[in-house]
Amino acid sequence: MKTVLITGASRGIGRETALLFARSGYGVAINYNSSVDSAKELLRQIKDIGGNAVLIKADVSDSAQVENMFNSAHQYFGKGIDVLINNAAIALYGLFTDIAEIEYKRLFDINLFGMFNCAKQALSFMISNKSGSIINISSIWGITGASCEVHYSASKAAVIGFTKALAKEVAPSGITVNCIAPGVIATDMTAHLSGEEKQELLRQIPLGRFGGANDISSLALFLAGDNAKYITGQVISPNGGMVI
Repeated sequence: MKTVLITGASRGIGRETALLFARSGYGVAINYNSSVDSAKELLRQIKDIGGNAVLIKADVSDSAQVENMFNSAHQYFGKGIDVLINNAAIALYGLFTDIAEIEYKRLFDINLFGMFNCAKQALSFMISNKSGSIINISSIWGITGASCEVHYSASKAAVIGFTKALAKEVAPSGITVNCIAPGVIATDMTAHLSGEEKQELLRQIPLGRFGGANDISSLALFLAGDNAKYITGQVISPNGGMVI
């Protein structure tokens, strides 16, 4: 049985991805930090469909907690993690000059350095095993930038650079590293948008709709599978044609 660890798995894209991987026969390590009720409900749903999963609380910005998380997953499954999906992230919305230093440092601690912490732990097993897949969740705004989301856009652009560089470094060990940069996805992260803002975004999307979490989870499952072994260092952006 292959194993996957998904950070920020209690809601949105992470939740849908955990369910899909469980249905596909993976052992799933569900990472969460604060959304304990949602995480417990996700674990129940996976158990109800006969899946194998473990719930692990950890703040990905804390390297010690991340190390303990991977050790717990290894102990539960009896093996290391085959697939890591770096999904945990927070957003900041507002004028660049209005965002406090403590806020944007916390954003980078989670969105970027949390990914560093998790990849480092995952690679300790993957390199010795000469196989593995790391999938980093960026954003369309990491490609184009977004007004009033400067810090978030910068953090997601850094995810792309990290993906490309790490892919080159670990390819000789048989490990693939890829990036998914979603367009506008109907999740909690877009819930703050007004009706007018949503309509303006829809006008920019040729397919005429926002994406769903399943549009991202299905791509992650493909990138983790055997049919994607020759794909590495790539940034794939399911965005409905918003950026072509």
